[in-house]
Amino acid sequence: MSDSAPIYDDKAHVRGNLDLTGAAWIRSDEGAEDEEEHVEIAFVEHTDGVTYTAMRNSAHPEGPVLVFTPAEWEAFILGVKDGEFDEPW
Repeated sequence: MSDSAPIYDDKAHVRGNLDLTGAAWIRSDEGAEDEEEHVEIAFVEHTDGVTYTAMRNSAHPEGPVLVFTPAEWEAFILGVKDGEFDEPW
């Protein structure tokens, strides 16, 4: 028996089925040069009626895309605002 927590994949039905072809990618250009990489996000509605947040690297638009449920996106934004992802100085 394993001591690890069970894994709950609440996006199994979305994985590989989220249509990003018409996604309107948004990025912040604040303080960055045009040649630099940017994080881009898009809000994409799925056939299940849920709007997921997709995130990618602008330098690799055909590369991997992270997908967040609304609850995951809210938790991520709250973590950013709280400094959870700030680099230690």
